[in-house]
Amino acid sequence: MMANKILYCATVDYHFKAFHLPYMKWFKEQGWDVDVVASGHIHLPFTDNKYNIPIQRSPFNRCNIKAYKQLKHIINQNNYSIIHCHTPLGGVLARLAAKEARKRGTKVIYTAHGFHFCKGSSLINWLIYYPTERLLSRYTDSLITINQEDYNIARKHRFKAKIIEQVHGVGVNIGKFKPVTQNKKRQLKESFGYKADDFLLFNAAEFNKNKNQQFLIHSLSLIKEEVPHAKLLLAGEGALLESSKELASRLGISHMVDFLGFRKDIDFLLPMCDMAVASSFREGLPVNIMEAMACGLPVVAVDNRGHRELVQNNKTGWVLPFDPEAFANKIIVLANAVDMKNQLGQNGRDLIVSTYSTNKVLLEKSKIYKSYMKEQEEAMWAAH
Repeated sequence: MMANKILYCATVDYHFKAFHLPYMKWFKEQGWDVDVVASGHIHLPFTDNKYNIPIQRSPFNRCNIKAYKQLKHIINQNNYSIIHCHTPLGGVLARLAAKEARKRGTKVIYTAHGFHFCKGSSLINWLIYYPTERLLSRYTDSLITINQEDYNIARKHRFKAKIIEQVHGVGVNIGKFKPVTQNKKRQLKESFGYKADDFLLFNAAEFNKNKNQQFLIHSLSLIKEEVPHAKLLLAGEGALLESSKELASRLGISHMVDFLGFRKDIDFLLPMCDMAVASSFREGLPVNIMEAMACGLPVVAVDNRGHRELVQNNKTGWVLPFDPEAFANKIIVLANAVDMKNQLGQNGRDLIVSTYSTNKVLLEKSKIYKSYMKEQEEAMWAAH
């Protein structure tokens, strides 16, 4: 007999702390046990059992063989009703390890937080990830995509999951991320050491090749005469942090770029800023953009599927080609048009509240969960 238990699986445990606590809490409120399996030692609330296994991001790391064996043992011991896996490697290992459990009635849900193959992806990504995702879809009861392009790919390429759904991301806490008055904005700027009339651009992301912060630094260098009071705030750490600092210095704009490091106060930083900027080559449905929009910031972003999904041209900001001059021009426009900046920001806030808030996404996800809960209840009654 299946137990009222769900197992969440991802590569690293921080993924759950960052994105999934509201949904784990919902399961606890339904009287379910919640187990988590991932690499890492973070304490997670709303969790009955947490298993730390050595899942690695690289598909070629030998530790993943050990992780697979441990995961299979955990699944076979615990008789889960539902397994919900996330992240590419978490999704691969969990679906392989749950093959036997599915035959006994366990339902396997996989959320693709942006397929690693998509328009514009490298050939190597297509060669590795496309056949893997397509093959594993046959061991998936519900494949959840978080943007329209991935949903269309899964349908068009006839992925074999029993159900293919789209939900609107992981949800944004609109009570925590919200706009402030102009007066409060000025006060916040001064409390963080900026001038009240500084024009603050914000981006939060790991410094890696995909996030492409160098593009933002290049774009900023083009506006140092027109918008001398602009400041680019870059939150995050990563392999390319030092080279990004060197680039700002080389372009003579070190005084216009603040490298903030890893921050836990994004909900205080965002509302004081004037706009959000984003330069990634690839995104699924970027949380940093949704949080910025929830705080009433217009967004200027380069063109990728995640940005296209969120940013509507002339309504909440602009999605542009990888052209630093075009990007710089839009920053100049917003720096000089306060009313337009505020209107685009308000439209963005409205979109997040109506479609992407945690409450809205919880409704979408709980509908999927409830269909499996109901199925299990019916099976239990039939067994009696």
